[in-house]
Amino acid sequence: MSETSRGKIFVTRELPGSALTRLQQSHQVSIWPHRTPPTPAELLDNVAGCHGLLTLLSDRIDERVMEAAGSGLQVISNYAVGYNNIDLAAAGRRGIRVGNTPDVLTDATADLAVTLLLAAARRVKEASDEVRSGQWQTWEPAGLLGRELRGKTLGVVGIGRIGTAFAQRMVGGWNMKLLYTSRSPQAEVDEKLGGRRVELDELLRESDFVSVHVALCEETRHLIDAAALANMKPSAILVNTARGEIIDQEALVQALREEVIFAAALDVTTPEPLPPSHPLVGLPNALVLPHIGSATDTARHEMAEIAVDNVLAGMSGQALRCEVPLA
Repeated sequence: MSETSRGKIFVTRELPGSALTRLQQSHQVSIWPHRTPPTPAELLDNVAGCHGLLTLLSDRIDERVMEAAGSGLQVISNYAVGYNNIDLAAAGRRGIRVGNTPDVLTDATADLAVTLLLAAARRVKEASDEVRSGQWQTWEPAGLLGRELRGKTLGVVGIGRIGTAFAQRMVGGWNMKLLYTSRSPQAEVDEKLGGRRVELDELLRESDFVSVHVALCEETRHLIDAAALANMKPSAILVNTARGEIIDQEALVQALREEVIFAAALDVTTPEPLPPSHPLVGLPNALVLPHIGSATDTARHEMAEIAVDNVLAGMSGQALRCEVPLA
């Protein structure tokens, strides 16, 4: 497709900022108008004849979707750092390039992981619920006792960009001892952090706080299962800002009910959204947020800019600003 021709693009949700206007100036752009994502059937209808797609994690872009788009589909730009919602093998077979939006959400997500850990450690949800329900009667010497952070052991499961940024905040701010895991043999941690690379079993056994930052794949699905939870300290807190499927939620509910661990704080769940009737929502020692890790003005606007850059580059046959390797 030449730079002057107008291609057809489907965007699966309205994005913050003005980045989408750059697409509309040069291409035929259709934006899904609803707050909730298109259903699989609606997605198939809307991608027909498209040359580019700008998608979210909630959109499953499999071979059926690519087939429905037709042979003209050139690029899929995912508004996320992750891309487990896209069938990369199918994209590779069809010569469709795939982009994502890494790096710009690192600080926002690391900040939220800190927020979750602090909130769980100091039992903020339970304390707020007492105020809202009228159960707050007096100042109690033994009421709502939480966990202190200074000098404790922090376990980071997956020491990538976000895991490292999170560790920097916790080690630097609370003088914590760092243990970490990594799937990459070449992974290195800043010497200032003074961390020690260990196997997952040791990390879970020794850590006072465990934060999950690995990518979702078959190897990491239910990485934190019943056995892993049983290996943790009864006083431990589990934080997850990565992907919900990395934790076996049924096992987590049981562990929290039986006080196998002290608390869990989650920004990601399975499914999303999590129904209000789900047991995790009602547990006093579980804090659940609606996947807001990257939800800052700065991060979300920059994600939109990168996602649009990826589409424009893919439509004109140029290198994507952030391209996902397909092989």
